This record gives sequence, C-alpha cells and structure tokens, in this order.
Amino acid sequence: MSNYTSAEMMTVTAARALQNGTTCFVGIGLPSEAANLARLTHAPDVVLIYESGTLQTKPDVLPLSIGDGELCETALTTVSVPEMFRYWLQGGKIDVGFLGTAQIDRYCNLNTTLIGDYTEPKVRLPGGGGAPEIATNAGEIFITLKHSKRTFVDQVDFVTTLGFGRDGKGRDGVPNIGKGPTRVITDLCVMTPDPETKELVVTSLHPGVTREQVQEATGWEIRFADQLETTPEPSGKELEILRELKERTDRHHAGD
Repeated sequence: MSNYTSAEMMTVTAARALQNGTTCFVGIGLPSEAANLARLTHAPDVVLIYESGTLQTKPDVLPLSIGDGELCETALTTVSVPEMFRYWLQGGKIDVGFLGTAQIDRYCNLNTTLIGDYTEPKVRLPGGGGAPEIATNAGEIFITLKHSKRTFVDQVDFVTTLGFGRDGKGRDGVPNIGKGPTRVITDLCVMTPDPETKELVVTSLHPGVTREQVQEATGWEIRFADQLETTPEPSGKELEILRELKERTDRHHAGD
C-alpha cells in the first residue's frame, strides 16, 4: 500500500459514501473533490448537481466556485437557479447533499455565516448559499471537513444550516424534510448522529488515529460507538485517480 495523507484518507472515505446512480447536490471545496473522485472510480453514474444549475456535471478539473465555466461546459444541461431549487431540490429529486462548513457542533448544526458575536463578528464568512435549502430538502446530508477544535465546537456561533437544532430536536414533527445529516467525514474519523439523541458519535477511526487524537480535536466530550470500526485504507487506484485530478486542477487554474 502506498503512503497517503490524512487529507487523501478523508476524500477517499467521503467519495466511497456516494453510491453509483445517486443524485448528489455538491458543495464547492472538499465535497466537490470527493464527489468527483466517486464519479471517476466506483460511481460513474452518479449525477452531480451544482448550485449554479448545472445538471449531471462531469468536470475534468475541480471548480473554484459554482460560477466556474468548467461546470457549465461539462454538464448535460444547465437550468436557472430558481428552477434548480424549486423543481429539483424542493421537488425531492436530490438523494444526497454534500456539504462543507466552517463550524459544526454536536448536533450537526453548520455555521458559514460568522465567527464571534453577531453584531460585532471577528470574521465574516461567505454565508449560507444553498446549504440551508439543501440540508432541508435533500434526502440526506453528508458533511466533510478537517477535524479541529476550531471547527468542531460545543455551540456554533450561528446556525446557518440546520442539523438537528440546539437540542437535537430541530427536525422533530416537521413535515416534508429530509433525514438531515447522516454522516460526518473528517481527516481523523467518521461520525454518525445517534438515532435517538442526534448527537454525533464516532463510528470509525481512520488507520493509525487514536480516540485521544479525536477528543483532542473536538470542542466537546465526543462519544464513541461501542463497536468502533477502522476505516478501510484508500486503494492505490483511488489515490492515483485523486492525485491526477488534483494535479490537472492545479495546472488548469495556474493557466498551464
């Protein structure tokens, strides 16, 4: 087995979460990297949809933003943003929403609005974009991000995108809503919400990662599953395709 980085481990694990034939609403950044790796490996028939209205997109390089021409040029078709949200997303035609975030808490609430106090924030973030709608209307949500105390916080500073609310009951009794987050994939582990409380539980540690490392990188007392698994390592083929994709992307955006 060739060597791989923790970032590659995260992307490959996230890619494997997508099944062939799934319709996936893709966020820019890490989710886009994982979704396209899935398309180039085990899930050639995955349908990737981006917020700008591109359907069945097959980019050769990873987009810098939803406005990247690569998305439109390689899509089956492009629809207007209102149609994308009203017909495709709110119409229940999206199986999985794949999101990233700046902050996440124990109940999978996501913050991409600001860090600090709302009236005097330390940092202003890009905002919600389509994520709140995706998290509400897609069948389920996968989240991928790097694991640190800065991102995994006890309480997000602002709930941009609903996971399960501040008390884990935010989706209770609400009609016509997807399952919400079903897995969180980081460079250390895989987590899933507890079926009852909706609090995140570590279900699988990546090879060589300890419980202590995960706890050290988490801003609350994280729980571990009784049957804790070890995440399967990336294959040589997956790593080769991922590295080629990233090299192509770097060359393309550098103008080579």
